[in-house]
Amino acid sequence: MSVCVFCEISNARVPASIVFEDANSMAFLDHRPLFPGHCLLIPRAHVETLADISPELLAQLSTRARLLALAMEKALDAEGSFLALNNRVSQSVPHLHLHVVPRTKGDGLKGFFWPRKKYRDAAHMEEVRERLAAVFSEIAAKR
Repeated sequence: MSVCVFCEISNARVPASIVFEDANSMAFLDHRPLFPGHCLLIPRAHVETLADISPELLAQLSTRARLLALAMEKALDAEGSFLALNNRVSQSVPHLHLHVVPRTKGDGLKGFFWPRKKYRDAAHMEEVRERLAAVFSEIAAKR
């Protein structure tokens, strides 16, 4: 396995502008921010995808993301925040990380980063909903 840059940051072998850290997680400034204050929040343990993280660690990460978003509003006069997590596709580093980005009205971030695709029709939308609901129920029942 190649060296994981986020594990290296977590273990203080690679420098980063750390905003927050505790025993299980840390947040640091993204070196290519959408806006100043754009942070990456990671679990310290190497976890590649959302499917790999334990529910307990995910809950802790979510709590930290909430606090980080609140801190951005107060510290940076942000009006809100944007949170994003790429899962495999477009995941630039194969270590789970949550982007927490400060937002203000008129900041230029419009829509999303990809084109929107419509459902063919209402029947197609219902077919997709049914498939997702069935598999969700199946997975949830096993956990």
